[in-house]
Amino acid sequence: MKYDVIVVGGGPAGILAAIGAKRDNVNVLLIEKNKKLGKKILISGGGRCNFSNISNVDKIISNIPGNGKFLYSIFNQFSNFDLINFFEEELGIRAKVEDYGRVFPDSDDARTIVEALKKYLMNIGVQIMYESTVKEVLTEKNKIIGVQLNDNRIIEAKAVVLAVGGISYPGTGSTGDGYIIAEKLGHKINDLFPSSVPLNSDEKIIREKLLQGISLRDVELSLYDLKGKRIITEVGDMIFTHFGISGPVVFRISRYVSLTQRKLGNVPLKVVIDLFPSKNDQQLFNIIAELINENPNKIIANGLNRLLPEKLIKVILQKLNINQKKMKELHKKDINKLTYILKNFSIQVTGTRSLSEAIVTGGGVNIKEVNPKTLESKLVEGLYFAGELLDIDGYTGGYNIQAAFSSGYVAGKSVGFYSLKQ
Repeated sequence: MKYDVIVVGGGPAGILAAIGAKRDNVNVLLIEKNKKLGKKILISGGGRCNFSNISNVDKIISNIPGNGKFLYSIFNQFSNFDLINFFEEELGIRAKVEDYGRVFPDSDDARTIVEALKKYLMNIGVQIMYESTVKEVLTEKNKIIGVQLNDNRIIEAKAVVLAVGGISYPGTGSTGDGYIIAEKLGHKINDLFPSSVPLNSDEKIIREKLLQGISLRDVELSLYDLKGKRIITEVGDMIFTHFGISGPVVFRISRYVSLTQRKLGNVPLKVVIDLFPSKNDQQLFNIIAELINENPNKIIANGLNRLLPEKLIKVILQKLNINQKKMKELHKKDINKLTYILKNFSIQVTGTRSLSEAIVTGGGVNIKEVNPKTLESKLVEGLYFAGELLDIDGYTGGYNIQAAFSSGYVAGKSVGFYSLKQ
């Protein structure tokens, strides 16, 4: 059978591409290599699926540091609010907003979204082929004519949307197939790197697991190069792990660790943590002085436990060579040193975790070879791209997945209109 449109990939971009194409009442086949749709959706947001963010378009773009400006036209055609409205009005999924503008389903269960999308696809007549892998996209005179599967079956089509994801979380099916296919069709693949990924450190406090499991809220992280120049500063939550540091704010600086080390080699880089970014030095000094007045006879680690977890306080005191003495024995110079380290707690990172552990893949299909309004290839007629396969990477917090949903829908609408003209 010949289809008007074949969508390759059943993740957020692929599903929305199939929906977008079907709205032009064309014949759509969605090919998914897994037994089920939306495996990456199911693990996003800790299984709750942070599917969008309520920020305005400019802020969303600013939170997609990897070529986010390419998406202006895409978001104007299908915005975050269009997605939220679609979920609520057509899928029956109520949305709720949490801190930092993150949007989740009211059910707190990603399965709600996947099941609703699957049901919607079936209701509108999208055909789904499971456990099938596309080996090659076929062309004739530089125009799409179909796809060939791994078992060598050929399925004809007027147009194809490639939405197979990157190479992060390969267990979800994102194993880099799309890069091979796109490159074979003549597209340039910009170097791949881990983005939104934990960072490694071999410092003693990490090796000895002195801080493992400690979570910190609303801290400020700054990344510095070898010359002491600040590369990036971000604010958010983090956690110390057995291998280094992780958490939302770490993910935000991780792409810059990747990019910096690509330029300089795998050199260690310094990360400085401001544990109290909302307080200046004097304010923090006054808080410590007040705690001393309130608890003069307490051991320092206990007297400061209103500020930070005790394990972290002990590490800080060790760094300052301050013995376990009483609060009243802290001199002004000790308080100044303590204030400084609370605002400048540094840790050396050796690099990122692997691409397979990254939430997002940086790099991908060169966007200069893709039409920013339709997401059609500039090199092959009838070929469209969507989602993480493109050289676009955003932060966690609903930004990256919103880019996938929006690019998927726009690619789908574009390919649907294209196929009607063929």
